[in-house]
Amino acid sequence: MAGMSVEAYGRLPAVVTLDDLAAMNNADQHGHRFELSPEGALSVMPPPDSEHAAIASRIFAWLILAGWPAEQLLQAAGIQIPGQEGAGGRIPDLTIWASPQPRSVWLSVTDLLLVVEIVSSGSAAMDQAIKIHEYAQAGIPRYWVIDRNAAQTATLHVLGADKIYEVAAKMPLAGLLQTAPADHNIGG
Repeated sequence: MAGMSVEAYGRLPAVVTLDDLAAMNNADQHGHRFELSPEGALSVMPPPDSEHAAIASRIFAWLILAGWPAEQLLQAAGIQIPGQEGAGGRIPDLTIWASPQPRSVWLSVTDLLLVVEIVSSGSAAMDQAIKIHEYAQAGIPRYWVIDRNAAQTATLHVLGADKIYEVAAKMPLAGLLQTAPADHNIGG
């Protein structure tokens, strides 16, 4: 928690629950995202900057223009990641759902079709190593990672039969946005 003190969030419990995590996210005045692995490891993600927000907006607009219902596209919505030790909580940058979701802080991954993570300066290892494993084990059919390099490279992962993601495509974000979402079988 670089630059922050635990006191700013009160005393941390010995075991952090999803309710605790929601309270920490609610109490943060600086835009950090607190996340929890299914094993109970707490992570603090930095607030997104303007480039991060612009990438998320471009992908959101691309999906809306292609006809995805807005209530099935959620930005920064919490999802429950099941695990052997209990449920973890992650807050992806963008999620696409098979149907509108109930109002909740932590949504089940049951109807989740796609998770998009935009790599921030402090999130590369988390997005490209830890979350890729967690999302695959949770059975999320598609996981896209957008790198913040010059091309804003989009790596599109598809879940294999063995619950391991395979790279289906890798292209600049500008190239992805020239395709149709249907070309990537998001809903099927």
